[in-house]
Amino acid sequence: MSGMKKTTEKNLMVFTGRAHPELATAVAEKLGTGLVPTSAYEFANSEIYVRYEESVRGCDAFVIQSHTAPINEWIMEHLIMVDALKRASAKRITVVMPFYGYSRQDKKHRGREPISARLIADLFKCAGADRLITVDLHADQLQGFFDGPVDHLMALPILADYVKEKYGDQPLAVVSPDAGRIKVAERWSARLGGVPLAFIHKTRRTDRPNETVANRVVGEVKGRYCVLTDDIIDTGGTIVKAAEALMEEGAAGVIIAATHPILSGPAVDRLKNSSATEVIVTDTLPLTEEQRFDKLTILSIAPLLGSAIRAVFEDGSVTSMFDGHA
Repeated sequence: MSGMKKTTEKNLMVFTGRAHPELATAVAEKLGTGLVPTSAYEFANSEIYVRYEESVRGCDAFVIQSHTAPINEWIMEHLIMVDALKRASAKRITVVMPFYGYSRQDKKHRGREPISARLIADLFKCAGADRLITVDLHADQLQGFFDGPVDHLMALPILADYVKEKYGDQPLAVVSPDAGRIKVAERWSARLGGVPLAFIHKTRRTDRPNETVANRVVGEVKGRYCVLTDDIIDTGGTIVKAAEALMEEGAAGVIIAATHPILSGPAVDRLKNSSATEVIVTDTLPLTEEQRFDKLTILSIAPLLGSAIRAVFEDGSVTSMFDGHA
């Protein structure tokens, strides 16, 4: 009978791709487990090969991969890992993507454009994913792109509690870098005890990616430390222009807080030389030594991911982590 019992016990297994192994290691530590040994390499023509070094039959699998540059390579590796698990009879496969690649391509702005974020969801479903866990999606409707449960976690409590502890004795304002993200700013305001809200009214160029034209501050920021929040910092252009606009309006200082530090190209120089006092991010994406600078503070997302994985594994509720009140 003892053999029978063993097969009915649930078995949690955590896997990682090669994009951000440090984060996966930290998550596994929070769960009190190790990462499943995996061989992964490229063939001469750059095709990816993956094989697990131990049996995964009947396990509850959590496959962690951050979609960072070179993004297509890491997404492909993620898909291949899911496929390998499905074919090796894993019982349930949960894809953990701290940053969801292609999430900004979530709707058609003009004709003949793709909705690539939906394609990514379809690819993971097709590969064999039963469930997704992700952090701070670029747009909430992405949850509906995947045909299965999606646990959409929020980094807000981690970021906001740090800000509250460090800057709580200053007069604060929460500023959204555009009108579309005002809902997130409202949650920040509530978490910081009901501080005033403002937003930057900006116009975007449709013919040039990542470029904005004009910024106007709407709301009262004079004499306040402004917490400028966003989900992603990519080239840093938008957020740095917003910071300058706030300083011109008489803000006492600007604290930039964002979940996903992509930090492409000129981002590091822009942020280093900006008027922001501090740039606070999480480690949903890996950062090289060159991408780190004095003003940058990196907070760990591992406790949040670990709690979510634990809740999914134990069939508990993950909802408390959705609304920023966890």
